[in-house]
Amino acid sequence: MSDALKDELRQIIVEVTEVEEIPENTPFADLGIDSMMAIEIVADVEKNYDITIAEEELPDLTNLQAVYEKVQQKLSKAS
Repeated sequence: MSDALKDELRQIIVEVTEVEEIPENTPFADLGIDSMMAIEIVADVEKNYDITIAEEELPDLTNLQAVYEKVQQKLSKAS
């Protein structure tokens, strides 16, 4: 499940940002992803996985790996 989840999250990020290569640990800022794109990414993730990411958690979501870990955490709490 985890690899599939990471691939799904990567695809969401690609669709929002049009950045084709999303390495796991590269900071979004280094990929040219700005705060508005990040908000759109979070909104799409929340919608797709029926989770809520609090505003105070947003600064922690700096790369794909961080988003993956947060979503995994939220999904495990929901089940």
